[in-house]
Parts: sequence; C-alpha cells; structure tokens
Amino acid sequence: MKLPSPRPPAEIPHPPRRAGRIEDHGLVGNGRTGALVDRDGSIDWMCLPRFDSAAAFTALLGSENHGMWRIGPAGPHGTAPPADGRRYLDGTLILESTWITSSGTIQLLDFMPFTEMDDVTQLVRIVKGVSGRVPMRSVLRARPGYGQAVPRLEIAGRRANVGLGDGRLWLDTDAPSRASGGDLISEFSVAKDEQLAFALAWQPGGDEPPPLPAPEGLLKQTEDYWAGWTAKSTYSGPRWEAVERSLITLKALQHGPTGGFVAAPTTSLPEEIGGERNWDYRYCWPRDSAMTVEALLSCGYGEEARAWIGWLRTAIGGRPENLQAIYRVDGSRELTEAELGWLPGFENSAPVRIGNGAAKQLQLDVYGEIVGALYAAQEHGPELAPVVAPIITNLVACLEILWEQPDEGIWEVRGPRRHFVHSKVMAWCAVDRAVRLIEDGRTDGPLQRWRELRDAIHQQVCERGYDEERNTFTQSYGSTELDVSLLQIVTTGFLPPDDKRVIGTVEAIQQELSTTGGFLLRYRTGGQVPGVDGLAGDEGTFLIGSGWLIVALCTIGRVDEAEILLESLLRIRSDLGLLAEEWDVQHQRQLGNFPQGFSHIAVIQAIRAVATARASQGRRIAAGVIGR
Repeated sequence: MKLPSPRPPAEIPHPPRRAGRIEDHGLVGNGRTGALVDRDGSIDWMCLPRFDSAAAFTALLGSENHGMWRIGPAGPHGTAPPADGRRYLDGTLILESTWITSSGTIQLLDFMPFTEMDDVTQLVRIVKGVSGRVPMRSVLRARPGYGQAVPRLEIAGRRANVGLGDGRLWLDTDAPSRASGGDLISEFSVAKDEQLAFALAWQPGGDEPPPLPAPEGLLKQTEDYWAGWTAKSTYSGPRWEAVERSLITLKALQHGPTGGFVAAPTTSLPEEIGGERNWDYRYCWPRDSAMTVEALLSCGYGEEARAWIGWLRTAIGGRPENLQAIYRVDGSRELTEAELGWLPGFENSAPVRIGNGAAKQLQLDVYGEIVGALYAAQEHGPELAPVVAPIITNLVACLEILWEQPDEGIWEVRGPRRHFVHSKVMAWCAVDRAVRLIEDGRTDGPLQRWRELRDAIHQQVCERGYDEERNTFTQSYGSTELDVSLLQIVTTGFLPPDDKRVIGTVEAIQQELSTTGGFLLRYRTGGQVPGVDGLAGDEGTFLIGSGWLIVALCTIGRVDEAEILLESLLRIRSDLGLLAEEWDVQHQRQLGNFPQGFSHIAVIQAIRAVATARASQGRRIAAGVIGR
C-alpha cells in the first residue's frame, strides 16, 4: 500500500459554508452516538459521547463556525464540492463517497466501529485514490457545547488532541497536520492505489491517550459486524434491500450499553422551514422504542428486543405508576427543555431546543404501545413471558385508574388536554393483550375484571369518538377533526377490517388529510392561528402515517392502492435510502429530525404488509377461491 505525498500548506480563505438539505446527509454510527455526513464530506453533526450529549460538531444547526470536520478535494477556495456518488457498502453502515475531479478520482469511507469499549467512541475516515492524483484537504473544527467554545489543540507528531471539557478527542493520521485558529488542518494529495486514514477517538478524561488505531483492521471489523447482523434477518420477500436499509438504520438508533432506542440522532431539524416546530429527538420514547422493537421482531431480531426490555425495566424502576413519556438513553428522567440562542437553526429555523418538555405529559397511548411490544416479544420468544408478564399486568393496573382522563396524546400537543380517540384505542389494546396473556395461561390476573374494562373502553370509544353522520372516528371526543393516528383502529384489531366504521375512517382520512402523492398530514394545523397542538405554523406530511395507511389498505383488501402508495413512499427516500420525519410536498424535500425511526418503521411495516397481502392473494388464486 502506498502512502500519499505531502502537500505544502496553503492558507486559502473561503466563505463560511452551511449544511446541505436534510436528506443530503448520510448517517454513520456505533450504537452509542451517530454522525451526519454531508455530500461535501463534512461531518455536520456529532454528539459525544452519547446521542443525548452536547454536540461537538454543530454546523447542521448553524454554520461551519459552529463545528464540523470536512474531508474532500481541495477546490479553488479550499472547499470540497459535493460528491459525485454516494452509497453504503452492501449491508453495512459504512458510507462511501466518490469525487471525480479533473485531476483524478478519490473515494472516502466513513464509519464508526462497534466496540466493546464503553468509554471510547471512534470515527474513522479513509481516503482512497482511484485514479490520477487529487489534492485533498481536511479541516477538523471541533466546537464543544453546541458550537460555543473554541478548544485548545495539541499536536505531537502524527497525533493531535482536542479538549472537550469532560473528555478529549484524539486524531491519528499520517497526513501532516497543523493548528490554525482552533482548527486542525491537513493538506495532502492521494494518487491511484494510495490511501490515508484519519481516526478520531473520544474518551473521557484528558491525560491518557487511547491505543493507536489500526484503521484497516477497524474497517474489516465493522464490515464483519454488519455482515453478521444483517444475516440474522428473516425477511426475504420483495424489496428486501429497502427493508434491510431501514433495519440497519433502526439498529443504529439503539444505544448499545443500555438497550434504549432514540427517536432520531438530531435535535431541532424543522418540521417547517423557518418555523418554530423544532424539537429534540435524541431521547428514548417508550412509544417509538416499542414500535421499533415490533418492527425488528417482525424480521427476526430478538436480541434487540431483549436489550430494550432491560432498558424499560430500568427506566420504570418498579414504579409503573410513574411511567414517563420520554427518557434519556440511560433511563434517567431529567429532560429540562432549553433554547440555544446562539444557534440560528437549520436554514434559520429557530429556536434550537435541547431537552424536551413533553417528558412530563400524560400520554395514555404509551401504555398500549409498550404492552403491544412486550406481548409480541413473548410471542417471538416464549421464554420471555415470565419477564414481561409482570410489566404488562402492572401497566394495565395503572390504566384502570388513568384511562378515562384526558391527555396530550401521541402528538404531544402543547394545547389543552383532550380525550384523544387514539389514546383510548391504545388503552384498549393494552388491556386486550393482557387479557390474551391471561387466557393463554402465561400469567395470572383479574381476567373477568379486565374483560369488562376492555369492553367498557371499546364501548366508550364507539359512542363518543365516532361521528355516525360522516361514518368516521374523530380525533377526540366531540371533535369533528380527523387524525392520521386513527388508522391504528385498523392495525390494532380494535374493529374487524370489514366493519363499515373502519372503512369509513380510512376513506375519510384519505379524503381530508391526503396531499399530492397520497402523503398524509397528521391532522389539520392552524396556520398562523394556534391549532389543536397549541402551536402556530404548519408542517410537512407525516411519513409513518403513510405506513399506517398502506397497512390499513392491505387489511381492508385494497392491495393495488396500497402498493401504489408504497412506491410513492420509497421514491422519496434519499439516495442512501434514508428518511426524515416528514415530507414537504410543495418543495419536494424532507423535513424534521433525521434519520427518523418512525419513518423507517413505516417502510418495514408497509413492505411487509403488501408482501403478505400479495402472497395471500396468490394462495387464494392457486386454490381457485378468486380469479386472476
């Protein structure tokens, strides 16, 4: 292997860059944190050492002056142009970016090794020459505290370090590096068959350096890890590549040491460009995590479910009556919401928030999602029944007291509490699964009382949450508004799929909440006047709603329509197969935190639903039950 030739340093001024579009980024991660890589080779976002720690690279929510690490061809102004091609190496989270320049072609591999060392996080970047000789530039600009501070740099030979307060970054490379204004700059050139590695490691403290890295060995270790992980998937049906990419993304959102899943690795990416709907998603929602677990279980991944159950038991701490809507990755409960006034926000979408005040809300649907995932886990692994049964029965005992209260619901409204129909349906779901568990002899409980409770919830929803004149369930009791979450009336089995109220609700949602391309709004926002959620402004279409609609359509037998909508959903993924929380139909771009677990759950659910429905149709045709 040849080493690259050094290039004389040159100070070339260039204007500050801003991050590209949300979907212009790729994700790399190690099960502890994640980094977003822009098309120009810039790490625009990275929190250390955990998903919910302060960011050291925060250009995503400001400018490059708030921290980034760019590696790419050295252009006329010292900037790297966008890559000509990007992909993940098959079945991995290793990102490959290719630049074809007038002087040659180079590739950049970005990855984060999964390691057993809990207190060390590594980000490795390998530059490989494909043809010609390409001048390159690396600018590492760490800015601790979400871009507030300029740290002290030290360089000793090929090793440099950056102090971050509670820890230190160590950069190892054979490229000559120099300090300039708080930046670490390396300039070099790479010819065909040459390669050069940059290995960045974070570890706590500030004195003892980590072991010298072996980048090629770490690359193979990471390739082997992902090859072993993806081989466990039991899904082999149509569009398996899309399912695999979404599974990998969900796995990357799990905090390995604790088992908790973050909703997304970012904060404050806007649901409306220039708007205020900017929230911190770097935490563990039991709801989102439960849905993630069910998606993973559906493709054969039981180990991740077991790890999450361990996290859940720690978070609840034996006191299910104190169930919180959101937790930190270690199960702790403090998520005080604050605004970072020094950051202008993504494309000037302010405020930038950290923490999340919704943690203290009452969200009754969470009980249903948790119990549903625990029930699915013990169906996947019956040996888990003794573990999950006490959690299920304790949560349902809490619901006996809480279910008739109004709440803030699945969308965490900042307006008055309401009797949200979805919340009541999910309360019904929790009780229903507990009843089934008792009926199956897998636990003990007040069977008759809970059967009566299940019936009481069902009756109340049907009487107070259903608009008979319009033949649809509504967002909340007494409301005429609709809500995409009502589609879970179909997916939970609250009513049979041929019930006229089910079909009417699906059709009403399509008519009133659909946009161009069939994408669905969560509900109607109020524009300049605060709506049901207590916020002014609007938002994009909500992508998990597309997944729910596709599943619902398959359930009620409209598979052709479901497949058309599935193609529409898959079409808006980024070139790397990634999705944010929302889709802006007007401007044809992704919105919200990225990549979003909910959206990748939608991909998996939708593909599996269509595949299952098509297989069922095929069997019925073969049996002569229906014609072609």
